[in-house]
Formats: sequence, C-alpha cells, structure tokens
Amino acid sequence: MKVVVTGGAGMIGSNLSRALINKGHEVIALDNLWRGSLKNIQDLINESSSFEFIHADLSLPGEWQSCLSEADYVFHLADIVAGIGYVFSNEAYIFRKNLLINSTVASACELANVKRYIYVGTACSFPLDLQTGVDAPPLKESDQFPANPESAYGWSKLMGELDATYMANNGIDSNVLVLHNVYGTPCDFSSNRAQAIPALAYRTLKASESNKQLIVWGNGEQGRAFVHVDDVINALTSVLDAPANIGPIQIGPSECTSIKSIAEYLIEIVDRDIEIKYDLTKPIGDKGRCADFSKANKILGWSPTVSIKDGLADLVNWIKENN
Repeated sequence: MKVVVTGGAGMIGSNLSRALINKGHEVIALDNLWRGSLKNIQDLINESSSFEFIHADLSLPGEWQSCLSEADYVFHLADIVAGIGYVFSNEAYIFRKNLLINSTVASACELANVKRYIYVGTACSFPLDLQTGVDAPPLKESDQFPANPESAYGWSKLMGELDATYMANNGIDSNVLVLHNVYGTPCDFSSNRAQAIPALAYRTLKASESNKQLIVWGNGEQGRAFVHVDDVINALTSVLDAPANIGPIQIGPSECTSIKSIAEYLIEIVDRDIEIKYDLTKPIGDKGRCADFSKANKILGWSPTVSIKDGLADLVNWIKENN
C-alpha cells in the first residue's frame, strides 16, 4: 500500500515509517522538522526506494497535499508537543497550531478521498479529575467525556479525535489511537522541548559526571503509564488489519510508574552514588494515570511487552552514543 506518515521524522514517525517499509509498503513522510530530525530517517532517504520525505508545514495548505491523491492510509502523528515546561508556557500557541494542523490534514484527506485516516491522540485529553495519582483506576475510553483536559495540548488533541470521528460521515474511514506517555529512541533529550524520561536520563548522565545530584521536578510522586515506542509501533501497524470507525483505542500499560521510580531506575543504571533533589517550584502536570488497554487487546491483539527497566537501559545507552 501507499502510506503517508505525518510527523514522519519524529521518534514515533521514523520508527513507524521503517516498520511499514519492512512490511512491503511505500511510505511518504511529511514533517516540518520542528522537533523531528533528518538524522532519524537518513538511512531511509539514502537506502530505500520505497521512502520519500517531504518538508512541509502541515498547518497550511500547500503542494504537500498532492501526495495524498493515491494514499491508501494516512497516519497523522504530527503535532506541536514538548516537555511539560514548554507546554504550559506556550498553551495558546500549541492550541491554535494543533487545531490548524489537524484541520488542514483532515481536510486534505477528504479532498484526496484517502481510504483510511488514522489519528494519533493523547492520554492528556482525559479529564483532569480522573488523573489523581499513581493509584488512580485505569482509564477507559468512555472516560474521555464529559471532557476536562488539564492543558491546551490535551484539548487540541481531543478536537482532532472528534474531527477524525466525524470524517466517517463524509465517507472516510478512520481509526483513533490514544497514546499514553511514549518514550524510546530516537529522541530529543537535552533541549527545553525534551519530554520527561529522555530529559531525566540525560540529566542523570550529566549528574554522574559532575555534582552527583539529579534534579526532579515536583516531589516525584506524579506518575504516568509509560509505553515504549516499539510497543506503540506494534499497535499502529496492527491498525492496518483492524476494523474502522470503532471509536478511540488506548495504547498504554495498566500500571502507573512514578517519576521518582523512573529517577531511581536511572540512577541504578547510571551511577548509584547520585542523589535525587526535588524542585517543588516546577510544574508537574496531571498527578497520575494509566490505561485499561482491554479494547486494544481485543481489537488489535495488543499488550505492552517492553519492561520499563529494559526500555530505560536502551535509552541511556543510546543517549551515550548520540550525545
């Protein structure tokens, strides 16, 4: 099949593009390189005749839309997202930009009459009052409404979910996968846009080289359902054979891991002499959430397979090699 991947130079997009090509599909990756990097897909650019990269701003109509004319599937991963500090400092920009990206891509898919549109949402779209801590009950897809996301990012992604659902009324089949907190490689680990786990891993390595102190935002009790990118790719590729128009499907584990535990695992991997220091002045976001992934298991045959400790060890080794 001919498959378009938006955000194709990012962590998830680059891995997805590679997996699709390995399954025999042709892939066109679209990205404006705001967070994605050509380094993530350079091997595909150089070596694969089944891969094409197009640099494009998906918030605006443009020549990139012509690549959708023969697309069988479109995986829409592109959005504006970063670490929690950036998200809460740029909410208006993130909200407006993501609405533009989602609307422009969805409209282009309808005009091109693509066979299926696969929208990737986020667990940040769940109501704040259900994300109460590491012991909060696993979230169900039906818990999304009545809606009350904590952040503008969560609201913008939820609007994209609704858009994808309404597309069926215009004859475009769609699927919605709601991802919990994805980590893995390749990733941004040192900038102000880096997300929690890669930022912590990088700071742990730096602490080992200097003052042996790891700064953790908040008190460390906040948690997430962290899911490795390899498990996310398994879920996304499984959608190719799944029924369409069946509502959102969560992708994430049923266990919530605290940031304190992540920091302790990283110290165990990197340097046991490092001490954790908590910065209570920093934002922490939702206090804790995890996923009831029974729908994903039933429809996609999916369950998480990469343990958090194995995933962190691989990430640390990758950062060492790429720093």
